[in-house]
Parts: sequence; C-alpha cells; structure tokens
Amino acid sequence: MPPIKLAPGTAAYSDRNPPPSHAQLLKLTAIFLSLILITIWSILGLVNAIVWWMPPSIEQQLGALIVPVYEKMAQPSPTQDKLNQLVDRLEAKLPNSQKERNYQVLYIPESTVNAGALPGDRIILYKGLLKEVQSENELMMVLGHELGHFANRDHLRGLGQGLLLQLAFSWVTGDAGSLSAIAASGVVALSRAKFSQTQEIQADQFGLTLLQSNYGHAAGASDFFARLGQKEDGDIAAMLATHPPSKNRVAALEKLIRDRGYPLRDKSPLPPVLLSD
Repeated sequence: MPPIKLAPGTAAYSDRNPPPSHAQLLKLTAIFLSLILITIWSILGLVNAIVWWMPPSIEQQLGALIVPVYEKMAQPSPTQDKLNQLVDRLEAKLPNSQKERNYQVLYIPESTVNAGALPGDRIILYKGLLKEVQSENELMMVLGHELGHFANRDHLRGLGQGLLLQLAFSWVTGDAGSLSAIAASGVVALSRAKFSQTQEIQADQFGLTLLQSNYGHAAGASDFFARLGQKEDGDIAAMLATHPPSKNRVAALEKLIRDRGYPLRDKSPLPPVLLSD
C-alpha cells in the first residue's frame, strides 16, 4: 500500500506553524531559568525580612521539633559540662539584647568536624571538631562564631529558606521527587552559596569580637581555620561550599585584627577535661 500523502496544512503541523527553532528553545529556557532565579532571590529576601520579626517563642517551638533529635545523639559528660562553662563565659560578653537567651552546648561524640546553631538556643559541637582545636582560644572562637549565627538569626534563615524553596519548586514541577526538582535543588544550592558565605564571614566577625572581649586579645582567632584550610580538597570544592574557603576566612580575620588594633598575646591551653575525652 503506497504511503498516504497529506495535503499541505493537514500534517502534524502546518507550513504556517513550523516547530520552534533552536534559538526559540534557548530563549524559552533562558526565560524559565530567569523566573527560577527571581523566585529564589524573592524567597531569600522574604525570609531575610521575616526572621527579624519572629518572636523567641516561635523559635522555641521550632527548637522543640529539632533539638530532641540531637539530644539523643549527645553525650552528657564532663566534656559537655566544660563546653557549657566556656559558652557561659562568652555569653557574659554578649550585648544586652542577647543575654536573655539560654545557650547550651550539645556535645556529640562523632568524628564529624563541625558545629552548628539550632533553634531553641542550642549549639551542637562534634567530637571531630574538638579533636582539631589546639587551644582554648581556638575553641572559644568556634563557639563565638556559632553565637554570631544566633545574633544574626542565620539558623532561622536556613530553615525558612529551605522550606519555602522546596515548596516553591514542588509547585513548579508538580513533584518534589522528580528529576526536575532535583535539578532545581542544584540551582538553589548554587544561588545560596554566596549568601551563606556572607553569613559565615559575619559570624566570624562576631566571634572575633567576643574572643577579644573575653581574653583582651585576639590570639587564636584564625588558627582553626588555617589548619582546616590545609585539608580542603581544592579551590573548586571550596568555592561551591556554603562555607568560604578557609584561606579567605583567615585573611579576612587577620585584616580585621589589624584594622581594629587587637593585640596578640599568649594563648590559653585547652582545659584538661577536654583533652581526656
């Protein structure tokens, strides 16, 4: 049977409506990506404004949902007690607007080299990080850095941004678990990287102020980050991370110390109880 020939204008598309060209497809893709980026930055700006109006009572309610998970992982011990004593010393140097909080450390005996700020005035600190520090000053800088996140409400920003962005892309894609949603999450991660790095630098500055207030000098402020920088896996990985490259943090802290005229004196050793863990 010979193939059927369709009259002009009766095929899947007519001569008057040709398929979109590559240029048109690229233009549509660019428009779609632009809308995604506009959505991202709008959400970031919205959350950035909302967190300053959020009362502590709401933050405590959020903490009640999150903190118990880490409390189960934490290990009540002399180490945790000593860490809380160090935080109390820093808390005494906080601005009056921050002193009504009740900051506590949850010490988690895992090898992860990290610390974090949680809603509900809790700081998590892992054994892996404690093993990396070599002086009390270094450790106080890390704890002061986390208090800086509380002061700037960065922990709430991260939660709010993550939730709203996930909801937005679930609505756009129709399926949060779809491939398109996964791709969108990659765009989100890249767009938030610089924003998060700025928060980390601001927390470093806050921690430096507390360190100097506690000891009367700034020795040890950059030691931990300098040591951490020796273990980073290249500039590309560091550039895409939410934390700035350690070498940049060290340079920024050293410049700030010079600009503020902070002295550098002898560092205090780690308390023996922290060395025996």
